[in-house]
Amino acid sequence: MTKSPFMASLQHEIRRRDYAIKTEKSYLYWVRRFILFHHKQHPTELSDEDVKTFLSYLANAQQVSPNTQKVALNALAFLYNQFLNQPLGKIA
Repeated sequence: MTKSPFMASLQHEIRRRDYAIKTEKSYLYWVRRFILFHHKQHPTELSDEDVKTFLSYLANAQQVSPNTQKVALNALAFLYNQFLNQPLGKIA
């Protein structure tokens, strides 16, 4: 599968920060799922509320475990806080 320039850039930033390969794969997976959930909208066009909606979907419709929800939240927090420099507001 070819990565978009955005996802390739995100992957480069994760590697630059020397994150574990498992963390890299996990973060890329959850960011991709988030983007697809929002009909391929660019994350810069999405808000804190869109993050909450996605996490609620995971918890309620997908019934993922609390730990899985935390990993997804950590991936999105990295995306917004570290990569895009658009800090998320309070999510919980």
